[in-house]
Amino acid sequence: MSDPSRKLCRVAVMLGGRSSEREVSLSSGRQVFYNLDRAKYVGEAVFMDSRGRFWLLPEKLVIQNTCDDIEARLDEAQPVPLESMAERYDVAFITVHGKYGDDGCIQGALELIDLPYTGSGVLACGLSLDKPKAHALLAEAGFEVPRELVVREAEWRADRVAVEQAVFDEVGLPAVVLPAREGSSIGVTVVEAGEHLAAGLEGAFEWDTRALVEEYLDGMEFSVILIGNDEVEAFLPTETTTENPFMTYDDKYMPGRSQKITPARVDAETLARIQDEAVKVYRTLGFRGYARLDGFLMDDGRLLFTDPNSTSGMAPSSFMFHQAAEAGLTPVMLIDRILQLALEAHASKRG
Repeated sequence: MSDPSRKLCRVAVMLGGRSSEREVSLSSGRQVFYNLDRAKYVGEAVFMDSRGRFWLLPEKLVIQNTCDDIEARLDEAQPVPLESMAERYDVAFITVHGKYGDDGCIQGALELIDLPYTGSGVLACGLSLDKPKAHALLAEAGFEVPRELVVREAEWRADRVAVEQAVFDEVGLPAVVLPAREGSSIGVTVVEAGEHLAAGLEGAFEWDTRALVEEYLDGMEFSVILIGNDEVEAFLPTETTTENPFMTYDDKYMPGRSQKITPARVDAETLARIQDEAVKVYRTLGFRGYARLDGFLMDDGRLLFTDPNSTSGMAPSSFMFHQAAEAGLTPVMLIDRILQLALEAHASKRG
């Protein structure tokens, strides 16, 4: 039995947000909120609304179905000014995904008030959400990345014929078209014929002013969770399969829409190679705390890490917990480890 006089660590579980992934964030935040080790932590759910304001949610709002449902009842919540959080909490567990969450915005705000937070810092978060920048850094470090072309919306509007020709010459078809800075397969299209390229680019430009056109990779898609600061552990990778040309939003989050197989169905030597390379990518991008790296194992044995993520979805069905279980960690233990890494990383900062 825990000692009631022992001071508990106060955790702000930050969820919601302003991005296309806000519902994923809500599910992740609930999972963290309900799996805090109550002998060590006392948690509060801090909701970011669609205007970027923060609210302390009572539990009756935490269990609401959607972010819109919560926003409709914010008169039952308590505003939490950013500047007050450092006095109210000891650490923030960030489960806000996408823009304004994974991209360094929240991280920068928390740096300003000197509040420790989970995951990577401002630069690593910004780099990982910006896929062209992340790929450029990985290529410079010697990692293989897909053939790709960044298309700016202004270039597309000015000369569509020239852009299409550049895509055909530099990337080829089939190709994957996606926003430069989005997650959860939002705005992604697989283009198999030239006449469909315009629709794919227009779909990406609904979410960003830059689109990334990548070669289509026909290999085993995998994801691997990594955890650590200076010492990094890669969990056993998960193989993901779907009947669609790529993992759609519904494939990732709706039950039965895809298969997530942990460990991936390859030999032990290949699993170890994926883990070893993942650790190198993690360090190259400057990740801290934990991260998720998505990529492809090609038939010829090549490894390509296509989607580095400074955080990961934490819904109950998330393969993050499958991988943690393979490593002997329950959800409570994994969340505790991530929080301890956050406090450790913050304590080692200078400035």
